[in-house]
Amino acid sequence: MGFSAIDYGVLALYLIGITIFGTLFRRSQRTVKDYFLGDKNTSWVVISLSIVATETSTLTLIGVPALAYQTFARPEQGGTLTYLQVVFGYIIARIIISLLFIPAYFHKNLLTAYELLKNRFGVQTKNFTASLFLVMRALAEGVRVFAASLVLSAVLGASFPSLPALWLWSIIIVGLLTLVYTFEGGIAAVIWTDLIQLVIYIGGSLLAAYELLHLIPGGWSTVVAEAAPANKFQVFSFAWSFDVPFTFWAGLLGGTFLTMASHGTDQLLVQRLLTCRNQRDSQKAIVLSGFVVFFQFLLFLTIGVMLFAYYKAFPLTTKLASNDQVFPTFIVQRLPHGVSGLVIAAIFAAAMSNLSGSLNSLASSTVIDFYKPLISPRATDERLLKLSRWFTAAWGFVLIIIAMMSRKIPSVFTAGLTIASIVYGPMLGAFLLGVLTRRANQAGAMTGIAVSLAVMLTIWMKTSLAWTWYVLVGAVCCFSVGYLVSLLTKPSKAASLAAES
Repeated sequence: MGFSAIDYGVLALYLIGITIFGTLFRRSQRTVKDYFLGDKNTSWVVISLSIVATETSTLTLIGVPALAYQTFARPEQGGTLTYLQVVFGYIIARIIISLLFIPAYFHKNLLTAYELLKNRFGVQTKNFTASLFLVMRALAEGVRVFAASLVLSAVLGASFPSLPALWLWSIIIVGLLTLVYTFEGGIAAVIWTDLIQLVIYIGGSLLAAYELLHLIPGGWSTVVAEAAPANKFQVFSFAWSFDVPFTFWAGLLGGTFLTMASHGTDQLLVQRLLTCRNQRDSQKAIVLSGFVVFFQFLLFLTIGVMLFAYYKAFPLTTKLASNDQVFPTFIVQRLPHGVSGLVIAAIFAAAMSNLSGSLNSLASSTVIDFYKPLISPRATDERLLKLSRWFTAAWGFVLIIIAMMSRKIPSVFTAGLTIASIVYGPMLGAFLLGVLTRRANQAGAMTGIAVSLAVMLTIWMKTSLAWTWYVLVGAVCCFSVGYLVSLLTKPSKAASLAAES
């Protein structure tokens, strides 16, 4: 059907409206703490939904349906509902985080996740892990921005097929609009725009699923008839293939360790937990988010299965550059006018919520973990607040550049998770050394991180181990090496003081 003037109007209304709404929060900021943690008076339910929106990027919204849509040569490779095995691990991890990490964060009113390692081991460990976070988050988020550009490219390409460099203009539009309201509104703008964007992308996805089901001749019975023989409804795979990402063992264990790292040690999501009123609210927010995420992934996977059935009945007339384009292409070509614009706006909502959170967390770590302690310890709140906004802007341009360099990645979904997983293992191992042991010291933690990072880079480059195992392997390596080195060296002063307290 193509993208009409009505669709462009709906999309423009969303983009302009969410940008203006986010800028309204500037007036509530007087200190750098307000900019990065807000007034700590937001409902835990809102923060829980913000967590879900932040971890849901365009990678999820277009990549997960693509996983369920594609067909693999080996049935145990997944691409069906087997991804839910990973989501089960997501829920288990959130319960562990609520019991293990959140009490440690609220014990000393920390502003970033990496201050925990500073208090436990020393400044060098904090600087090392915060640096890893900055590099990992920038690379992973750049891939996500590029994923959003695939959607806008599909939209613009339908109306302006001869317009050059569509992917480039798409990256710039998504990046700059999100940067405007994040620059102005800080974490309060991020949280409340997250809530609006979650409602939009869930509502848009449900609407797309409804329309898709009615476009398939015979409806759900046809979906079942086409998808069942291809194992599209397979949930569990008990294969012991370590090169397959979506088995029961890789999913449950890998998903648990991945989420313990992403939600327990990554400033992007830890920052949400720290904006809660108290420890109890933070624990409720993280646990609730797990069940919302389960529903969300089930919805996106089901859309992928229905796309598989739809294109069996109505084969694609154009060749896709990658399976990641199957959902955006369907939206632009097959949905009614108005509905298409709303669903594309929903995909942008997911992209912008994730990007805004990343910008704010990157700026918070830069200012609090590096600039203030290393460059200007006596900087006033007024100066830090001003610098926080400019660091937000600087990171915005960095992410846009990285997105431009991500053009040739074959699968944006697995690429984003793989980049993060390589670094998450060493980081999680260091945090576990900090909260589970008293004997571990800075020398052990630093050595464990370095060795684990080297091991993970070697595994990534030289082996076929599935990315779902990366965080587990990296964390075990870091913890084991770190504890062994700690036993062979003297306890650090920071570790001794932490043990006494």
